[in-house]
Amino acid sequence: MSTIVRPYRQFERFTPNNLIVALLLSLCYLGLAYYVIGWRNDHLNLLALLLVSYFATPLSRKIFWAFLFFVIYWLLYDSLRAYPNYLVNEVSIQELYEFEKQVFGITTASGIVTPNEFAAINSHPFLDVLAPAFYLTWVPIPMLFVVYLFYTNKTMMAQFAFSFLLANIVGLIIYYIYPAAPPWYVANYGFDFHPNTPGSPAGLIKFDEFFGINIFEGMYAKNGNVFAAIPSLHSAFPVLLVYFGIKMRLVAAYIFFFIILAGIWFAAIYTNHHYIIDVLLGGLTALFSILLLEKGLMKTRFKNWLDNYTELLK
Repeated sequence: MSTIVRPYRQFERFTPNNLIVALLLSLCYLGLAYYVIGWRNDHLNLLALLLVSYFATPLSRKIFWAFLFFVIYWLLYDSLRAYPNYLVNEVSIQELYEFEKQVFGITTASGIVTPNEFAAINSHPFLDVLAPAFYLTWVPIPMLFVVYLFYTNKTMMAQFAFSFLLANIVGLIIYYIYPAAPPWYVANYGFDFHPNTPGSPAGLIKFDEFFGINIFEGMYAKNGNVFAAIPSLHSAFPVLLVYFGIKMRLVAAYIFFFIILAGIWFAAIYTNHHYIIDVLLGGLTALFSILLLEKGLMKTRFKNWLDNYTELLK
């Protein structure tokens, strides 16, 4: 039985090609960020981190490739500032609110309210802290899963990371097809449309207040697009985790991921960031992305491209 030995690839820190490509991409990124969005510290910090990770060591270059899809996701989301979705289509505000109340409304002594309104009326200090704590895991847990897969199964790592990016691309397309206001917008501004509305941490602010920190307030002050409630991508990511945990038969992992899923879904509604319909459509976005990858793209030449990408991690 013969053994196939993969040829050793020597690490070349600086070559004419990679220096030229890095310089051109850096200039393009800085130029677009400056003229289209406006420079922020995180633009410069991200560029510095990418350059260091690519050129520093053989391991850091592999890490660069491992998290490339997450970097692309961040760049796409940040680019929403350049041309907001409300310039493309009319924002759904009252329509979405009334639909939520009609389908998922809860009857109270004062009338029918949405689940978000019911949660606000019946809030509890313990849940005020627990819900945001779950909400904080929406990106760190997928990234930690990527780290685990990087050391255990690079093929699955590449598929999971790309499915994460794919779910975001699908979500961003829907944002422009159907701009939608989150429930906190209705609570603060009613049904009138205000195009330059700043982001709001809504119920997540209680976490900041409890610990005397500025995590959520600072995070949502940088929100690239307020009118992007449908689908809830916060709710999509844990579905990807559960699916790949089951696919890889990691029993403890997918049980943990399901707890994270339940916590994030609950938090999205409890903290007034999403309606139930937003959350459900977020889950469907994740499932559609998985189906598109496994039943579509992986049966085309894309599979060869992803296999070649995986080789960069080895």
